[in-house]
Amino acid sequence: MAAPMGRWLCCAANLGKGFSPLVRTESYTTATHTLYPFAARKPQLPLKVLYNPARCMFIQTQDTPNPNSVKFIPGRPVLEARTMDFPTLTSAYCSPLARHLFRVQGVKSVFFGPDFITITKDSEEMDWNLIKPDIYATIMDFYSSGLPVVTEDAPRSETAATEEDDEVVAMIKELLDTRIRPTVQEDGGDVLFRGFQDGIVQLKLQGSCTNCPSSIITLKNGIQNMLQFYIPEVEGVEQVTDDDDDEDVGKEPSSS
Repeated sequence: MAAPMGRWLCCAANLGKGFSPLVRTESYTTATHTLYPFAARKPQLPLKVLYNPARCMFIQTQDTPNPNSVKFIPGRPVLEARTMDFPTLTSAYCSPLARHLFRVQGVKSVFFGPDFITITKDSEEMDWNLIKPDIYATIMDFYSSGLPVVTEDAPRSETAATEEDDEVVAMIKELLDTRIRPTVQEDGGDVLFRGFQDGIVQLKLQGSCTNCPSSIITLKNGIQNMLQFYIPEVEGVEQVTDDDDDEDVGKEPSSS
């Protein structure tokens, strides 16, 4: 048995000497080879993809401490580094987006933040589920139109400290801009400095903070405590409505 097995192994070894490893020397190129010789392929035209950026928007909503206000986050810049309040339709003369939102039934006021839009409805009886679809559609259609959020006629509210401010007022404004306003804006609102007299800081609340049940708590327990902690000259904080300024904002600039 050993001898036949040895002869078989020897033959297999001799047969192996007659073979050499295959070496692939050709490379495949689409220029010299036809994939389907029986059906010549026509050159493909470039695909045209229709992309509607507005219809691809993902708008998030966030509840606020005010049950009548909801914060809409479109995922796009709104006013970037500032805020703007539109308490009435008349005051929205300088914002195409605000005017469109006021057309939605049930919208009472509109507020723009750096990257969000706060909508306040007429009453608690109005169901948000009935208002939100129209607000979504309005925001998406507006961003697809290419119109500016606000026009050049929009008034600018400067909240930063100026050279005319004394040391105490400058410190109040700095605290508001760096520590207080960013926190309030997270809840869909804003707070503006309106004056400092006899130790009392006068502030105006906007957006979701307007007529909010917890606005007094925000003023006293939040803003007032922080200002008094850093600035001993502050004795208290009070809210002002600033009705006269609201009426002026709603009027278009005179041509004179």
